[in-house]
Amino acid sequence: MKDALGSVQSALVLGGTSEIALAIVDRLIADRCRTVVLAGRDPDTLERAAAPRRSGSVSVSTVSFDAMDTVNHAEQLAEVFAQHGDLDLVVLAFGVLGSQDQFDHDPAAAADAITANYTGGVSASLAVATELRRQGHGTLVVISSVAAERSRKSNFVYGSSKAGLDAFAQGLGDALKPDGIRVLVVRPGFVHTRMTAGLDPQPFSTTPQAVAEATERALRRGAEIVWAPGILRWVFAIMRHLPRPVWRIVSAR
Repeated sequence: MKDALGSVQSALVLGGTSEIALAIVDRLIADRCRTVVLAGRDPDTLERAAAPRRSGSVSVSTVSFDAMDTVNHAEQLAEVFAQHGDLDLVVLAFGVLGSQDQFDHDPAAAADAITANYTGGVSASLAVATELRRQGHGTLVVISSVAAERSRKSNFVYGSSKAGLDAFAQGLGDALKPDGIRVLVVRPGFVHTRMTAGLDPQPFSTTPQAVAEATERALRRGAEIVWAPGILRWVFAIMRHLPRPVWRIVSAR
């Protein structure tokens, strides 16, 4: 359970090597979070992420989790919750950006990206929802993207997968609200991470730390959607309504 001041005491990260998710974890630890579980595919990379965050008062453990292994998500997540007893916050942060050029020539790779970004997110989120309902409280943070608002021709496979996840997460939030469980959808713009290394930055680009700060503020005020940076909310309020011929020109820049 959260402490008397409303601080998260325990958190699970699905996609435990995500730079955005780890920046969120760092802020939670600074605000008295004492139990963290990092879940992902590569045990060595997970351990490198966990080690510097451990201390005498902070327990950081790792667990195997594969976004593509949807058949086992429910069982795996039930085991994590059973082992740790009570988890205040779950961050769903796994996903792949990929290359649109590769997807254009390799439909199987495109399907894998959709599975990782959308199908895996749906499966894992529903399994998490079951556990949060069982324990009677908690918050699910879903890392979406501004690409969910309107796909560009340069990344429409990625954008479509995030659009699906974003819509799903909003619906899940509505379904869980009567149970006292929150879903927060985080829509970052271009974030400077390993995943975007080598790409040309977009306007209003940001950092994992800035996204984490915006997420923490949104959690405290009970928001359901947060844009990072916030100005993108107003930018896309216009962008999503541009006529398609105009959008093709704007999004090609």
